[in-house]
Amino acid sequence: MKLQKIGLSGLISILPTLTVGEFRFIPNSQFKILNSQALAQTQAQRKAEADRLFKQGIQQYQISQFQAALQSWQQALIIYREIKDRQSEGAALGSLGIAYLNLGDYAKGIEYAQQWLAIAREIKDRQSEGAALGNLGNAYFSLGDYAKAIEYTQQWLAIAREIKDRQSEGKALGNLGNAYFSLGDYAKAIEYAQQQLAIAREIKDRQSEGAALGNLGLAYRNLGDYAKAIEYAQQHLAIAREIKDRDSEGNALGNLGSAYDNLGNYAKAIEYQQQSLAIAREIKDRQGEGSALGSLGIAYDSLGDYAKAIEYAQQHLAIAREIKDRQSEGKALGNLGIAYFSLGDYAKAIEYAQQHLAIAREIKDRNSEGAALGNLGIAYDNLGNYAKAIEYQQQSLAIAREI
Repeated sequence: MKLQKIGLSGLISILPTLTVGEFRFIPNSQFKILNSQALAQTQAQRKAEADRLFKQGIQQYQISQFQAALQSWQQALIIYREIKDRQSEGAALGSLGIAYLNLGDYAKGIEYAQQWLAIAREIKDRQSEGAALGNLGNAYFSLGDYAKAIEYTQQWLAIAREIKDRQSEGKALGNLGNAYFSLGDYAKAIEYAQQQLAIAREIKDRQSEGAALGNLGLAYRNLGDYAKAIEYAQQHLAIAREIKDRDSEGNALGNLGSAYDNLGNYAKAIEYQQQSLAIAREIKDRQGEGSALGSLGIAYDSLGDYAKAIEYAQQHLAIAREIKDRQSEGKALGNLGIAYFSLGDYAKAIEYAQQHLAIAREIKDRNSEGAALGNLGIAYDNLGNYAKAIEYQQQSLAIAREI
């Protein structure tokens, strides 16, 4: 029986986001002539301050400072509510939802996305309504509830087609492909990714074109067609370098590394993951850095260098805890358990798998919960505790059937 390694490089899922719009800064030299003018100026100043905080949150989010981004967006939200700017209030709520999703707090992510959706419907902003539905789809995707993810993403797709927003249509198709990929329906995943690719090429959206190519590579990798997987990942990499998208370049390198890991070419896998790691550190992408470290740990585990596997998994764990990324923290703990299992230290393997399981249940990540239960079953099997092994495997099986 084989342990389920917790893979780290993966699907390129584009969260729909909304910007506040133009930032208008009002000079404060003209003092009040009439009370109404003073009020208008105060309103404008408050709006400018909220917009500054919102923009600051975006910058913090882009360098994985999710807690700082939350604070900035919370402050912006207070002002938007105070000045009754409903559209900007919705944008702040949507952004807060995305930050909570990245922190692994899916319940809060869903709560904020639902509030954004309500405002979008109230002010009849169809584009924001679609984006909110898309974020809800992403939240349920992260929870492993692929049926709900598909339901929300289909609604987003319908709105995108209705308002003739080809870019959002392509992204929705890409996210539908991701959901079917996670359900193991690789034929459908490929079909949706191909549709996304066609739209991206039609509207000359090179970033989405690269994302579609990357996801096609992942689908073929899971079908065991590693040659095609590498071919698509190389195309993704070429586009990322052409448009100087360092984040996507790091992602493509990570997926190439994982494909070579599957081929058993661990030297190449390590080479690509090291390049991915270098980019993540350069652009201060702490989440990407953690992912690359985790993937390096997996490669060294495959090579039988368990000391190095543990070292990299520990570094991944430290970053996940630092940026409060609960999902990545769980994966790092799971991979530490696997390394100790390989060393024959079943007590430690069980300890780490239990911690992985606790986090998976806390954030309602059913996929990871199933993997952790399966790994606990294998550990108890090796200890000769067959009753416990069967109990855990039955629980893992139930989740696999459910999702």
